[in-house]
Amino acid sequence: MAVGAFVLWGVMPLYWHLLKVVPSLQIVLHRIVWSAVLVAAWLFWKRGGGWLRAVLAQPRLAAMLAASGLLIAFNWGLYIWAVNAGHVIETSLGYFINPLLNVVIGVVFLRERLNPVQWLSVAIAAAGVAWLTFNYGSFPWIALTLAGSFALYGVIRKFAAVDAVAGLGVESAYLFLPALAALAWFEWQGTGGFVGGWGVGVDLLLVLGGALTALPLVGFAYAVRRVPLSMVGVLQYIAPTLQFLIGLLVFQEHFDRDRAIGFALIWAALAVFMIDGIRRARLGGRA
Repeated sequence: MAVGAFVLWGVMPLYWHLLKVVPSLQIVLHRIVWSAVLVAAWLFWKRGGGWLRAVLAQPRLAAMLAASGLLIAFNWGLYIWAVNAGHVIETSLGYFINPLLNVVIGVVFLRERLNPVQWLSVAIAAAGVAWLTFNYGSFPWIALTLAGSFALYGVIRKFAAVDAVAGLGVESAYLFLPALAALAWFEWQGTGGFVGGWGVGVDLLLVLGGALTALPLVGFAYAVRRVPLSMVGVLQYIAPTLQFLIGLLVFQEHFDRDRAIGFALIWAALAVFMIDGIRRARLGGRA
C-alpha cells in the first residue's frame, strides 16, 4: 500500500500537466469535490452512515481530522500550482526534505531525542537548504512549505485513531461544501468551464483526479498506522525521485551546478540518516 501510494504521487506531475488549461485553484477544488463524492459513496455503500457518526461523536478526533483536511488541501493547492508553474524539481526537493523534517518535528513536538549521527544528517540538510538560498538566489519556500504541511499531516494521521478510508471521508466532508460553493461561484462568474468550456476530455480528467487523489491518501493513511515510520521514511523517497526525474527529463526544467550542489547535500543527509537507521535496526534485532 505504501509503495503504491508513493509511486502514484511520484508520477502525478504528468497527470496535472494534462490539466494545465484549468486554473490551479479550480483543480484543487475539483480534487476535493470528486474525491469526497467517491469516498463517501463507497463508505455509505459499505457501512451506512455509522462511520461519520462514530467520528463526529468524538470531538477531539473530529477536530484532528478537520485540521488534517485543511493541511492536505493546502498541500494539494501549492503542489499543483508549482507543477503547472514549472517548479517540479523544487516540489521534489520538498518531498526529499520531508523525512528529515519529520525528525525535527519529533524533537520539537514529541520530545524525541536524536543521536549525534541524526543531528549530523539534519545539519547537512540545513546546509543544503542554505546553499540553495544563497547561491541559487531564492529561498526554496515551495519545497519547505510542501515538506512542512505534509509532515504535519502525517503526524496528525499517525495519532488519529480512525480507519484510513473513514478518516479520508471525514476530511473530505469538512471540505466538500466550501469547495462545491467555490466551484459554483466560478461557473456563475464565467471563469469556470467545467461543462463545455474546457472540453469533455478535461472534464473527465478532473473527475478521475478525485480517484487519483483518494487512492494514494488511503494507502498512505493505511500504511502509516501499520508500518514503522522509519520504513515509511525510506519508501517515501520513491515519490520525489520520480518527480525529480520527470522535472529533469520530461519537462526539462533548469538544473545548474548550484542547484546540483544543494540537492547533493540534501541527498547526502538522507544517505547518512538511512544508513544510521539501518544500523540501529540491525542492532535492535540482534538485541
